[in-house]
Amino acid sequence: MNAESRHIARRAATVGGATLISRILGFVRDLITAFTLGAGLFADAFFVAFRIPNLLRSLFAEGSLTLAFIPAFSRVRAEEGEERAREMARAVLAWLVAILTAITLLAMLFAPELTALIAPGFTRNPELLATTASLLRICFPFIIFISAVGLCMGILNAMDHFFAPAFAPCILNIGFISFALGGWHLGYNVAYALAWGVLASGLGQWLFQQPYLARLGFSWRGPWRWFDPAVLRMGRLMLPSVFGSAVYQLNLLLSTLLASFLPVGSISYLYYADRLVQFPVGVFGLAVSTAALPSLSRLCAEGKMDEFMSVIRSSLRLSLCISLPAMAGLIALATPLIGLLFGRGAFGPEAVSSTARALVAYGLGLPAIALVRPLVGAFYALEDTRTPVLVATFCVAVNILLGWALMPYLAHAGLALAVSVASATNVALLSWLLRRRLGVWPMRLGPWLKISGPSLVIGLLAWASAGTSHLWLALIPVWAVLYFLLARRLGLDEARMLTDALLRRLRRRAG
Repeated sequence: MNAESRHIARRAATVGGATLISRILGFVRDLITAFTLGAGLFADAFFVAFRIPNLLRSLFAEGSLTLAFIPAFSRVRAEEGEERAREMARAVLAWLVAILTAITLLAMLFAPELTALIAPGFTRNPELLATTASLLRICFPFIIFISAVGLCMGILNAMDHFFAPAFAPCILNIGFISFALGGWHLGYNVAYALAWGVLASGLGQWLFQQPYLARLGFSWRGPWRWFDPAVLRMGRLMLPSVFGSAVYQLNLLLSTLLASFLPVGSISYLYYADRLVQFPVGVFGLAVSTAALPSLSRLCAEGKMDEFMSVIRSSLRLSLCISLPAMAGLIALATPLIGLLFGRGAFGPEAVSSTARALVAYGLGLPAIALVRPLVGAFYALEDTRTPVLVATFCVAVNILLGWALMPYLAHAGLALAVSVASATNVALLSWLLRRRLGVWPMRLGPWLKISGPSLVIGLLAWASAGTSHLWLALIPVWAVLYFLLARRLGLDEARMLTDALLRRLRRRAG
């Protein structure tokens, strides 16, 4: 592993550590949401209402905006200076606020029609449709705040600061927890309390970023112009990538659309299962891609293609090193995990069983979900936004057709399985096309085998322990240690690097 890869790993550790805190809070949030809201009509209504602005967040805040902004911002800083880059960032914010405010007003005005478009099955239940539209009007302005947060993330990452953007989602989780418990305690409808919590949390995340920007010398006050050439160039790259960078979220949205034709509760089962799958993806998969993008952009601009490919391979191995054993563990322990986290209050045994089936189906696609973003980032660093869009379009079609075919037989679990297959198809096509572009495969077979073997071992052991009372929970750290020991024994560099970094940190704290 070269110096650039080690630097990316250190950045990823920073992002992953902050994200871990957020994800733990996220589980507390989901536990409380399941307890106070359950999986009925109001739960389905809230999850659909929140999913729409949340999809736009993936498209603008965490998707194409960040992927397009960081290379453009870094180039302006290098070629035209710091102040000129700040002018560009201010112009991007002005465009974001203007465009998203217009979209928000339209969404609030046509909330029933938008709800019917996203969840057409809701039209059969007027109460469900009206409730979802009402919640959507409250939630939707969240996209303005969270997209501005995504811009702050791009600025901070380009300036080599990764902690604050990764920690900001904690504000959202704290908002969910506070508003859910507050609404429940006061006897207020929890779905509406959560909707207001979404809006308040978006503002809170924006405010949280500002002191960190100020410490780096950045201020929103200063000159800017609407038709900034750098912003227009960034926009040309960003527009086609809006679709390609968030294919997984688009597939989830389409699954929601199809699930609206299934019995009440199906959307909620998919939501809770996806939340568990997103834990390892968010803690490490997203961390790796976030840390790698600035390096990929710089190496490509400098024409250092050998190092460029080395960084891609290292990023993919790091992602797979966590996501593959995580897949094995989630599938093996799906039922006891769902029962432990959510199985109380309004979330009964049937909801536990149904959500566990969705988790198994989603879990099969977890490694692919983790690998997509580094591959997409590689194409964007090459200033090729067309290829990921074409691949994403094909994969969305795969998801729709397969989901529709499986839904009559596997219900909501069939929709989750279709998302996993579409994600795997996305990874396979992007890898093949990158090989055609650069002449070599982005990941060799050897690391796959070295990671798959230990993952299979701990998966089988975890599955054997799943029927015990709470012993399965106590054994999770044992399986994690065993996995890394086996991976190190097989010569996997990323496993050695991760364990050595953890041991160094523990020694520093002990000292």
